[in-house]
Amino acid sequence: MGKPTGFIEIPRELPADRSPKERIADWNEFHLHMPEEKLQGQGARCMDCGVPFCHTGTLLAGMASGCPINNLIPEWNDLVYRGLWREALDRLHKTNNFPEFTGRVCPAPCEGSCVLGINEPAVTIKNIEVAIIDKGFEEGWVTAEPPAKRTGKKVAVVGSGPAGLAAAAQLNRAGHLVTVFERADRIGGLLMYGIPNMKLDKKVVQRRVDLMAQEGVQFVTNTEVGKNYPAEKLLKEFDGVVLAGGATKPRDLPIEGRNLKGVHFAMEFLQANTKSLLDGKRPATERGGSVQKSQRSADGSAAPFGENGNYISAEGKDVIVIGGGDTGTDCVGTSMRHKCKSLIQLEILPKPPASRAPDNPWPQWPKVYLLDYGQAEVAAMFGADPRQYLCTAKKFVGDANGHVKEIHIVQIEWQKDDKGRFIPKDVPGSEKILPAQLILLAMGFLGPEDTLLGPLGVERDERSNAKAEYGKYATNIKGVFAAGDMRRGQSLIVWAINEGRGAARALDEYLMGYSDLP
Repeated sequence: MGKPTGFIEIPRELPADRSPKERIADWNEFHLHMPEEKLQGQGARCMDCGVPFCHTGTLLAGMASGCPINNLIPEWNDLVYRGLWREALDRLHKTNNFPEFTGRVCPAPCEGSCVLGINEPAVTIKNIEVAIIDKGFEEGWVTAEPPAKRTGKKVAVVGSGPAGLAAAAQLNRAGHLVTVFERADRIGGLLMYGIPNMKLDKKVVQRRVDLMAQEGVQFVTNTEVGKNYPAEKLLKEFDGVVLAGGATKPRDLPIEGRNLKGVHFAMEFLQANTKSLLDGKRPATERGGSVQKSQRSADGSAAPFGENGNYISAEGKDVIVIGGGDTGTDCVGTSMRHKCKSLIQLEILPKPPASRAPDNPWPQWPKVYLLDYGQAEVAAMFGADPRQYLCTAKKFVGDANGHVKEIHIVQIEWQKDDKGRFIPKDVPGSEKILPAQLILLAMGFLGPEDTLLGPLGVERDERSNAKAEYGKYATNIKGVFAAGDMRRGQSLIVWAINEGRGAARALDEYLMGYSDLP
């Protein structure tokens, strides 16, 4: 603890974001950088607690409390304060394979359980984390580190999201010959196609993938195990397998009009948009058929890539996003960049309080009202937060061409049934009709798709996920392990990395009889 009075003297401060009206004109990341001396001051706010909760990674009330990958947060906060950035990077990489991802898109449960946060604003852990890794790349400290020797064992990782990449990185570090299978045309899973570019620039993802390739990891794209790559071949050709295909089956809304054109799952919208941007050969001049000015970045230069037109456009449309969470917010932010006509986001839950409720004490994840980046952009352009709470859709209505034109919604209230469970009940007389030419369903995910687990014969749990005990990760098939959302269900990027690392250690021990992996 380099500055014992730092948390008393220095207020919490975050770097500014680009203004909403500016940033919706391009696809560049919207966060700005903070000067190094200010970052050092923010590091000084860490109290180096005798019992730090920020890196515990415990589940409390169903949510993460502290960092699930057990980042050594007080240590690298102090090192940043002292200006020892290279040493801070070494500490960061001890527990986290991809701090450039978590520092950008993790919701930071570490900050929710920061001891300082009991009575003062928490330490800016997430911002310091991303600053450390970004400086590491800028200074050339992050380089490929291939293993000194190989074991001769061949392992396969199915899925290249954060769990798959973490497993692959660790198994390669142990000296195994690692092949990663990805059904999409680019590596990264949801990091590549699920999270929009303004939150996570795809150059950042590709940079890490390139490093892993230099370290010896083999990547195979456009290959879906169970479809165009037989599952039995996987078991024959490799000594061990990690299944990390995610929980990508979306929750549907089977109401009247669901099959109308213009009603899409969120991931259909987000994935096609990002692929269009990445496939674009130059800054785009076409947006949904109409001619627009080429996108420009904040400094006036051409945006890093343009659209090729093969995406679902929100331009000029009344957009309804059903569901909250990060996926819903990303639909909001993407629609704003398409220049939608209007946007409303429907939430079935009540509006969170401005501060912790009595039944949500520290160090639980704080369930409080926040204006995320997408909602802030709507508020700047249209005058208000787009979220309407305690309401749900009743039906979609189409025009003569079979395209959605409006949505019927109703307010709800949560009441207990005869078994004591809370269920939503319609509020009489609260029905509304809203115009809508694009409706995006962002209501979460139900579990893994059927193409992989079935052909491999992997048992499932009661939620349809791959059945494997946390900490052991072994499925009922010998030599086959499961990790990430495919095993635990939809969750945070830090849990995916936690499980990818854990499954790698379990597989390494299975292959070698012991494991030195952390």
